[in-house]
Order: sequence, then structure tokens, then C-alpha cells
Amino acid sequence: MAAEPIIELHGARIFQRENLVLNNVDLTIYKGEFIYLIGRTGTGKSTLMRILYGDLPLTEGEGHSCGFDLRKLKRTQVPYLRRKIGIVFQDFQLLTDRNVKANLEFVMKATGWTESKKIDARIQEVLDKVGLGNKGYKLPHELSGGEQQRVSIARALVNDPELILADEPTGNLDPETTGEILDLMIEISRSGRAVLMATHDYTHMKKFGSRVVKCEEGRLLELSAVAG
Repeated sequence: MAAEPIIELHGARIFQRENLVLNNVDLTIYKGEFIYLIGRTGTGKSTLMRILYGDLPLTEGEGHSCGFDLRKLKRTQVPYLRRKIGIVFQDFQLLTDRNVKANLEFVMKATGWTESKKIDARIQEVLDKVGLGNKGYKLPHELSGGEQQRVSIARALVNDPELILADEPTGNLDPETTGEILDLMIEISRSGRAVLMATHDYTHMKKFGSRVVKCEEGRLLELSAVAG
């Protein structure tokens, strides 16, 4: 295992507004590591991810994410943290009024890309990587659910992030497409990026054995790795 941690939480208490969601959280994620995050709905999986990408403040305990101290994170620093993190949502969150290329372009310009040639080249590179090299002109509604999720993965990759946070990325997909998306997420982790993937899909977890952490009764528990 690589010695370089991307995420470190020690004794962290994680709140959603004033409600304590997870208590005394210890979590270390290393470069290139693939981790499943499991637990029932409402046990804190999404809240934990929101802490890691700076959408919620960490007010108690210690926490570092991609080189940023989460206890000292200022709002002005959040965009810089987000450049190091790719986020994949269950419901894709694509802009429906513009095509695939323009969806990726929007994110890139918002995170500081300015040169059109470099933007175009990077978009083509990430679309090729997710198997959609010829779909840049398509509008989201013209794509299948699996293709839309591939676009959201491409969007997460445009800034060459250190960490991918995937929040139930296969929750709205059929079993075959779920397998394809999981294969893609695993391939991404093998390229050296850390991947934390929240999932309910235990069937597909068995396909690729990896480390498992579970949100349960206000705690984050380390489980035995799933057999591959």
C-alpha cells in the first residue's frame, strides 16, 4: 500500500446542522485505494462525503482532505479543495440544457481552465476514458442512464483529481450497467486515484474485493475486506 494518505480523520465528530451523525470517526484513505462505504439510508454516508469535499464544516476532531486542514478550511479555499476531488452523484446532476461537451466545459471554466484548445483536448481525453468519445454533442436526455453516469464520471475526472467520491453512483442503474460502472470506478483507482464509493449493492461488491467501512448507529466501523 502507498504510504501517502489522501484523507485522514481522527476523533472527528460529524454533524448535520446541530445533529450528531457520526461520533469519534477515524478514517485514513491512501493514494490509489478503493474503499466501499456502506450503511443504511440516513446513517451518515452522504454527510461524511460532504465533510470531505468541504460542503459541511468539520467542527470537532481532526481532519485533512487532499492536503487541506478541514478544521481550518475557509470558504474561499473550498474551490481549490474541489479541484483535487471528483464527485459522482446518484442522480447524475447534469445540466439538461446543454450537451455533454458543454457540461464538462462548464465545470472546467468554473475551476480555472481558460484555454479553449486545452479544454477541448481534455474533454476528449476523459470522454474516451469513459467510453463516450463520440457522444460529446449529445444532450443528456438523448443518453441512457448508464451513459449519463459515465458523463458524470468524466466530469469528475476533468481536473485529474487525487480523490473520487462516488455517492451511490449505481443506485439508479440496472444490474448490467451497474457492473460496467463499477469496473470503470475500479479502473480509475488503479490509475492512482483514491476512490470512496458509497453503495447498497453487495452483489457487485463481491466482484471486486476491497476495504469496507460501514456507517452504523452513529459510528464508522472498519469491516473485513470483501472477497473478490
